[in-house]
Amino acid sequence: MSKNHTSKIELNVELDENKIPEKLSWTAEDGGITNAEAKAMLLSVWDSEAQETLRIDLWTKDMPVDEMKVFFHQTLVAMSNTFNKATQDEKMTATMKDFCDYFAEKLELKK
Repeated sequence: MSKNHTSKIELNVELDENKIPEKLSWTAEDGGITNAEAKAMLLSVWDSEAQETLRIDLWTKDMPVDEMKVFFHQTLVAMSNTFNKATQDEKMTATMKDFCDYFAEKLELKK
């Protein structure tokens, strides 16, 4: 019988005296990432027993608002793709992608 492989993803958050994130970094050795810096991260975990999503949304105090808007747009696009892959619901995926286009247009992200 083969042994299961365990993969570890580590998140590190450096806080100031008011517990506001100053520095975010992450490591995923299987992905070749070691202590990579980030300005923002969104983590969602599904609690099947409670039937709810648990979330950690963090960003550093020096995360520029214009970059946050791009970060959210790219996250929404990725979520649309993941939703399609997980459900094969083409109609709702198209609706989600339409919203992503609307979001980008209203924030003037597309040049």
